[in-house]
Amino acid sequence: MIDNYVRKFFSSFLGDQDITLIIGIAYLIASVFFIFGLKFMNSPRTARRGMFMAEIGMGLAIVTTLLDQEIVTLDWILVGLFIGTIAGYIMAIYTPMTAMPQRTALSHAFGALAAGLVGVTKYYTNHVAGDAHGLMIAVGLEVVLGGLTFTGSMVAFGKLQGVLPGAPIRYKGQNLVNVLVIAVLVGSLGYLIYDPSQSMLFYVLAVVSLVFGVSLVLPIGAADMPVVMSLLNAYAGLAGCATGFALNNNVLIIAGALDGASGVILSIIMTKAMNRSMTNVLFGGFGAVQASAEAHEVKGSIKSQSAEEAAAILDIANSIVIVPGYGMAVSQAQHSSKKLVDYLLKKGKNVRFAIHPVAGRMPGHMNVLLAEAGVDYDLLCDMESINDDFARTDVSIVIGANDVVNPAAKEDKSSPIYGMPILNVDNSRTVMVLKRGMSPGFSGIENELFYKDNCVMVFGDAKKTLDGFVTSLQELDA
Repeated sequence: MIDNYVRKFFSSFLGDQDITLIIGIAYLIASVFFIFGLKFMNSPRTARRGMFMAEIGMGLAIVTTLLDQEIVTLDWILVGLFIGTIAGYIMAIYTPMTAMPQRTALSHAFGALAAGLVGVTKYYTNHVAGDAHGLMIAVGLEVVLGGLTFTGSMVAFGKLQGVLPGAPIRYKGQNLVNVLVIAVLVGSLGYLIYDPSQSMLFYVLAVVSLVFGVSLVLPIGAADMPVVMSLLNAYAGLAGCATGFALNNNVLIIAGALDGASGVILSIIMTKAMNRSMTNVLFGGFGAVQASAEAHEVKGSIKSQSAEEAAAILDIANSIVIVPGYGMAVSQAQHSSKKLVDYLLKKGKNVRFAIHPVAGRMPGHMNVLLAEAGVDYDLLCDMESINDDFARTDVSIVIGANDVVNPAAKEDKSSPIYGMPILNVDNSRTVMVLKRGMSPGFSGIENELFYKDNCVMVFGDAKKTLDGFVTSLQELDA
């Protein structure tokens, strides 16, 4: 067994009281890095800087933790550090940007599992006495939030990866099962807080938490993953915060509270962008409205063009807005989008991207893909800042987006997406929609945009279509 030689080294010329002071100061500095890291992530331009600051804070917190007097051996810590470093490096190098939602889901799962296991270990080692009611609250919440976030994130990963069906999975009596699961969770946790010595009930609580995570995410469709991801992020953060209270670790409390609060705020933003209620989110009620919606008859006809014909329209346009959606991620068309934008800017045209808050499968999914392709941050516009400009836009190019540009959300009160804020691309002089086929969005309804007089469809793989635009434009300029 390897002794905690890190603390021994510092103890050789510093007293325990000085080491405790150093730990407190280092945790405070790490917390400041976390706060500023979160602040800088408010903007795509400063997001990379924010990530670096958060990484520095986490590194400082990990190193400082090695000085803690409760760490008496470093053997398993070093093993875990080695395995985690190798696994993280491999995932960072080999995970494509289009799979970032799945990667994020796994991160939530692993972090939550760690928090849950810490809670189980804390209880198992008999550190929770029969009268330790306050500590039981922290450990209980840690296990509940960690367990449900772990299994919920794994289900989300399965849906995003295609291992599980992306559509909502429901079964007869599902609502009753969910109510019973919640009742068992609340009842078990409440009684454990009253009498922490009930060890069998504690392990029942841990198992039921895992079951609840599955039942929470199963009825949610893959198209609603942006809200799910932000909510799971909040749960993971709150689990970390509870871990901090259980271990009396201030930096965990601060970091977990920051993560949990930002996740909750982001969830609220996502629900507003999808015209959902927070109640639906908390109880996994996504898709219920969509599944029961009646088909809406759309009048009009579809007009399609080839990539060459569409490029001729782009050639005479001055103002162009590109609207990316999940289809861009599927076809991996972000680099082709960058190539087209560079060529259009070279021709002196005004080109921007319009980003809907819930485009893709995680918050900021489109921003991540476009940043990876090297698109200038100044070209990325959110929905609020660009929606009024569509009326003055010559051409809007919709790449794989569907419900977030469907005019039914503002025109048809019987539509299941009515009231959902959308990008007003239909106000543009010409709308080009790049799609493989006529399949509807997650809502299951026809997109009225496709039948508008000013809309043309360019069918085919988005990456190949965009490359075709560039080739045709070059031929026109030759």
